[in-house]
Amino acid sequence: MNDKKLQALYGLKWNPFSPEVPTEALWSPPGLDLFCSRLQHQIRHHGGFALVSGEPGTGKSAAMRLTAHRLAELPDLNVGVIIRPQSRLADFYRELGYVSGVPLAPHNRWAGSRSLREKWMAHIEQTLHRPVLLIDEAQEMHPLVVSELRLLASADFDSRSLLTVVLCGDSRLLQMLKTEDLLPVASRIRARLLLEPRPARDLLDCLQHSLDRAGNPQLLTPEVMNTLCEHALGNPRVLMQMAEDLLLAATSRDLPRIDEKLYLEVFAPPKDPRTRTRTARS
Repeated sequence: MNDKKLQALYGLKWNPFSPEVPTEALWSPPGLDLFCSRLQHQIRHHGGFALVSGEPGTGKSAAMRLTAHRLAELPDLNVGVIIRPQSRLADFYRELGYVSGVPLAPHNRWAGSRSLREKWMAHIEQTLHRPVLLIDEAQEMHPLVVSELRLLASADFDSRSLLTVVLCGDSRLLQMLKTEDLLPVASRIRARLLLEPRPARDLLDCLQHSLDRAGNPQLLTPEVMNTLCEHALGNPRVLMQMAEDLLLAATSRDLPRIDEKLYLEVFAPPKDPRTRTRTARS
């Protein structure tokens, strides 16, 4: 979708329904402020694990973007992001060394773990904060890697954690954490954010927030906004996809505003031609 046309037609600074909106323009779901507050306390005092969970489309990735954005406001905090959660142990060590700024030789994990732990302890002494590791799509992680991460970050006979790890994933992650091998990890989760299907009023707040930040709060009529929220099945991703379909249709027709007429044209089920034939014969 052409950003120049969106600006010319609707005064939009960006597509408000795209997943690539600026982080500061994302809608903050209920519970995120408390989660971030607890996470910051955890970073200062305890370390260990935190969890963001929810089904596809409920806003996990957006919550992780907002969490990373808020953590960036803490001075001198080292935040790393794992982008290949599906890696086996050797490749996981390579990526962990890369995001931590520590050159590692995966074939010598003892030396690598010592270098990582020394780097993390030095960071704690300098900043009084545990380094943070953010892992999206954590349901793809191998259980052996999760266990290795727990052991790697433990110190003083498991009475102290050198790292804060935020795991983000769907129900498969929750099931994985219930297995016997990962119960020690599950018992160390301090902060949790559970993203469930949202009621229509939350979706309406999300939609209005997106329009306000993009620069045109009147782009959709109130009737269309309510209809979208009622038909999105409580899923913010579905809501934004439907709204983007409407915006694409409106842009192609140079319509000044998205109304119910356009909604019916885009989403109304096609009429069965056999019905028209039977009606004409009768």
